[in-house]
Amino acid sequence: MKIILIMLVCSFVSGTCTPPLVIDEKFEDMYSCLIRGYEESISMTMDVGREEINGKGLFTRFACREVPETNT
Repeated sequence: MKIILIMLVCSFVSGTCTPPLVIDEKFEDMYSCLIRGYEESISMTMDVGREEINGKGLFTRFACREVPETNT
């Protein structure tokens, strides 16, 4: 099995999340996926910026999920 990383940006204010964004990389283990998830979360937070994060109550979420390997 390989593991994929799924990212979302959500808002406390509106109570909604963006559609899931699947990161274009497959991970060998959960540890590697989690490390990348935290790195992506920090990067997304910094890209969006303090004003928009605070104004819209934004936060990131992510999940690492196992997927079957394909032979292609």
